[in-house]
Amino acid sequence: MSRHTVLLDGGFVIHKLQERLKRFPLPADIIALAAAINADASLSGSALLRNYFYHARPLGEAVTHPVNGNTVNFATSHTYKNNTSLLDHLEVEENFAVRYGDTVNHGWKIGSKALKDITRKPREITDRDIVPHIQQKGVDLRIGLDMARISLSRNASTIVVVSGDSDLVPAFKMVRTEGVRLYLVTLGHGVRREMKVHVDRTLSI
Repeated sequence: MSRHTVLLDGGFVIHKLQERLKRFPLPADIIALAAAINADASLSGSALLRNYFYHARPLGEAVTHPVNGNTVNFATSHTYKNNTSLLDHLEVEENFAVRYGDTVNHGWKIGSKALKDITRKPREITDRDIVPHIQQKGVDLRIGLDMARISLSRNASTIVVVSGDSDLVPAFKMVRTEGVRLYLVTLGHGVRREMKVHVDRTLSI
Protein backbone atom coordinates (compact mmCIF):
# COMPACT_ATOMS: atom_id res chain seq x y z
CA MET A 1 0.00 0.00 0.00
CA SER A 2 1.23 3.50 -0.84
CA ARG A 3 1.73 6.03 1.94
CA HIS A 4 1.33 9.77 2.19
CA THR A 5 2.20 12.50 4.65
CA VAL A 6 0.56 15.87 5.34
CA LEU A 7 2.71 18.93 6.07
CA LEU A 8 0.80 21.85 7.59
CA ASP A 9 2.32 25.33 7.69
CA GLY A 10 1.03 26.29 11.15
CA GLY A 11 1.01 30.06 10.80
CA PHE A 12 -0.81 29.82 7.46
CA VAL A 13 -3.33 27.27 8.73
CA ILE A 14 -4.10 29.26 11.89
CA HIS A 15 -4.61 32.44 9.85
CA LYS A 16 -6.96 30.82 7.31
CA LEU A 17 -9.01 28.97 9.92
CA GLN A 18 -9.27 32.13 12.02
CA GLU A 19 -10.70 33.92 8.97
CA ARG A 20 -13.31 31.22 8.54
CA LEU A 21 -14.19 30.61 12.17
CA LYS A 22 -13.93 34.23 13.40
CA ARG A 23 -11.93 32.96 16.40
CA PHE A 24 -8.59 31.36 17.17
CA PRO A 25 -8.70 27.71 16.02
CA LEU A 26 -8.85 24.95 18.62
CA PRO A 27 -6.83 21.71 18.42
CA ALA A 28 -10.03 19.99 17.25
CA ASP A 29 -10.18 22.37 14.26
CA ILE A 30 -6.65 21.48 13.17
CA ILE A 31 -7.35 17.78 13.64
CA ALA A 32 -10.57 18.06 11.63
CA LEU A 33 -8.72 19.80 8.80
CA ALA A 34 -6.10 17.05 8.70
CA ALA A 35 -8.85 14.43 8.71
CA ALA A 36 -10.61 16.13 5.80
CA ILE A 37 -7.38 16.16 3.80
CA ASN A 38 -6.67 12.51 4.54
CA ALA A 39 -10.21 11.59 3.50
CA ASP A 40 -9.88 13.28 0.10
CA ALA A 41 -10.61 10.97 -2.81
CA SER A 42 -7.19 11.67 -4.34
CA LEU A 43 -5.61 9.81 -1.40
CA SER A 44 -7.91 6.80 -1.61
CA GLY A 45 -5.93 3.60 -1.06
CA SER A 46 -3.04 5.48 0.55
CA ALA A 47 -2.13 5.06 4.23
CA LEU A 48 -1.22 8.06 6.36
CA LEU A 49 2.37 8.09 7.55
CA ARG A 50 2.00 11.19 9.75
CA ASN A 51 0.65 14.74 9.95
CA TYR A 52 3.37 17.33 10.56
CA PHE A 53 2.50 20.73 12.02
CA TYR A 54 5.12 23.48 11.68
CA HIS A 55 5.01 26.49 13.96
CA ALA A 56 7.09 28.43 16.49
CA ARG A 57 6.53 28.76 20.20
CA PRO A 58 5.10 32.21 21.01
CA LEU A 59 7.27 34.77 22.72
CA GLY A 60 6.82 34.54 26.49
CA GLU A 61 9.27 37.10 27.83
CA ALA A 62 8.67 40.42 29.57
CA VAL A 63 9.96 43.58 27.86
CA THR A 64 9.87 47.32 28.47
CA HIS A 65 7.76 49.54 26.24
CA PRO A 66 10.10 52.15 24.64
CA VAL A 67 7.64 55.06 24.92
CA ASN A 68 5.77 54.75 28.21
CA GLY A 69 8.30 52.57 30.05
CA ASN A 70 5.68 50.02 31.11
CA THR A 71 6.53 46.34 31.36
CA VAL A 72 4.81 44.20 28.75
CA ASN A 73 4.65 40.50 29.63
CA PHE A 74 3.89 38.54 26.48
CA ALA A 75 3.24 35.38 28.53
CA THR A 76 -0.02 36.90 29.78
CA SER A 77 -1.35 37.67 26.30
CA HIS A 78 -4.14 35.78 24.52
CA THR A 79 -1.75 35.13 21.64
CA TYR A 80 0.67 33.33 23.95
CA LYS A 81 -2.01 31.32 25.73
CA ASN A 82 -3.85 30.31 22.55
CA ASN A 83 -0.76 29.23 20.64
CA THR A 84 0.79 27.42 23.61
CA SER A 85 -2.41 25.48 24.28
CA LEU A 86 -2.74 24.54 20.61
CA LEU A 87 0.84 23.28 20.33
CA ASP A 88 0.71 21.40 23.64
CA HIS A 89 -2.39 19.52 22.47
CA LEU A 90 -1.05 18.70 19.00
CA GLU A 91 2.23 17.41 20.42
CA VAL A 92 0.41 14.47 22.02
CA GLU A 93 -2.24 13.97 19.33
CA GLU A 94 -2.22 10.62 17.55
CA ASN A 95 -0.50 10.67 14.14
CA PHE A 96 0.73 14.25 14.65
CA ALA A 97 4.28 15.57 15.01
CA VAL A 98 5.04 19.22 15.76
CA ARG A 99 8.13 20.77 14.21
CA TYR A 100 9.30 24.03 15.76
CA GLY A 101 10.77 27.08 14.12
CA ASP A 102 12.26 29.97 16.07
CA THR A 103 10.58 33.08 17.47
CA VAL A 104 12.75 36.19 17.18
CA ASN A 105 12.08 39.47 18.99
CA HIS A 106 13.39 42.40 16.93
CA GLY A 107 12.20 44.98 19.44
CA TRP A 108 9.56 47.53 18.49
CA LYS A 109 8.24 49.22 15.37
CA ILE A 110 5.54 51.66 14.32
CA GLY A 111 2.36 49.74 13.49
CA SER A 112 1.22 49.71 9.86
CA LYS A 113 -2.03 51.56 10.61
CA ALA A 114 -0.22 54.20 12.67
CA LEU A 115 2.40 54.62 9.93
CA LYS A 116 -0.32 55.33 7.37
CA ASP A 117 -1.99 57.82 9.71
CA ILE A 118 1.27 59.63 10.45
CA THR A 119 2.25 59.71 6.77
CA ARG A 120 -1.11 61.17 5.83
CA LYS A 121 -1.26 63.66 8.72
CA PRO A 122 2.06 64.13 10.57
CA ARG A 123 1.81 64.07 14.37
CA GLU A 124 3.77 62.96 17.40
CA ILE A 125 4.17 59.22 17.98
CA THR A 126 2.22 57.85 20.94
CA ASP A 127 2.69 54.65 22.89
CA ARG A 128 -0.24 53.07 21.04
CA ASP A 129 1.57 53.53 17.72
CA ILE A 130 4.43 51.27 18.78
CA VAL A 131 3.93 47.51 18.44
CA PRO A 132 6.21 44.50 19.03
CA HIS A 133 8.29 43.38 16.04
CA ILE A 134 8.19 39.60 16.42
CA GLN A 135 8.92 37.15 13.62
CA GLN A 136 8.93 33.42 13.09
CA LYS A 137 12.11 32.07 11.55
CA GLY A 138 12.97 28.71 10.06
CA VAL A 139 9.48 27.29 9.61
CA ASP A 140 9.60 27.18 5.80
CA LEU A 141 13.16 25.81 6.03
CA ARG A 142 11.99 22.91 8.20
CA ILE A 143 9.10 22.18 5.84
CA GLY A 144 11.50 22.11 2.90
CA LEU A 145 13.98 19.87 4.72
CA ASP A 146 11.26 17.40 5.66
CA MET A 147 10.00 17.34 2.10
CA ALA A 148 13.51 16.48 0.92
CA ARG A 149 14.02 13.87 3.66
CA ILE A 150 10.72 12.13 3.00
CA SER A 151 11.20 12.04 -0.76
CA LEU A 152 14.81 10.83 -0.60
CA SER A 153 14.04 8.14 1.98
CA ARG A 154 10.91 7.04 0.09
CA ASN A 155 9.00 7.04 3.38
CA ALA A 156 5.95 8.26 1.45
CA SER A 157 4.95 8.22 -2.20
CA THR A 158 2.79 11.36 -1.87
CA ILE A 159 3.33 14.57 0.09
CA VAL A 160 0.48 16.98 0.78
CA VAL A 161 1.55 20.53 1.65
CA VAL A 162 -0.85 23.02 3.25
CA SER A 163 0.70 26.44 2.69
CA GLY A 164 0.65 29.62 0.66
CA ASP A 165 4.41 30.25 0.87
CA SER A 166 6.03 30.45 -2.57
CA ASP A 167 9.47 30.11 -0.93
CA LEU A 168 8.72 26.38 -0.92
CA VAL A 169 8.77 26.14 -4.73
CA PRO A 170 12.41 24.91 -4.91
CA ALA A 171 11.49 22.10 -2.52
CA PHE A 172 8.43 21.34 -4.65
CA LYS A 173 10.65 20.91 -7.70
CA MET A 174 13.06 18.64 -5.83
CA VAL A 175 10.26 16.39 -4.54
CA ARG A 176 8.81 15.83 -8.00
CA THR A 177 12.25 15.25 -9.46
CA GLU A 178 12.59 12.36 -6.99
CA GLY A 179 9.38 10.82 -8.32
CA VAL A 180 7.19 11.64 -5.33
CA ARG A 181 3.70 12.98 -6.01
CA LEU A 182 3.01 16.40 -4.55
CA TYR A 183 -0.40 17.86 -3.68
CA LEU A 184 -1.09 21.43 -2.54
CA VAL A 185 -3.86 22.69 -0.24
CA THR A 186 -4.31 26.48 -0.29
CA LEU A 187 -7.53 26.70 1.80
CA GLY A 188 -8.90 29.11 -0.78
CA HIS A 189 -5.95 31.48 -0.44
CA GLY A 190 -4.68 33.15 -3.59
CA VAL A 191 -1.15 31.88 -4.30
CA ARG A 192 1.45 32.63 -6.93
CA ARG A 193 0.99 30.66 -10.14
CA GLU A 194 4.36 28.91 -9.78
CA MET A 195 3.12 27.13 -6.66
CA LYS A 196 0.39 25.43 -8.70
CA VAL A 197 2.70 24.82 -11.65
CA HIS A 198 5.09 22.71 -9.59
CA VAL A 199 2.60 20.38 -7.89
CA ASP A 200 0.70 17.42 -9.29
CA ARG A 201 -2.67 18.47 -7.95
CA THR A 202 -4.31 21.25 -5.95
CA LEU A 203 -6.87 19.91 -3.50
CA SER A 204 -10.01 21.86 -2.60
CA ILE A 205 -10.58 21.23 1.09
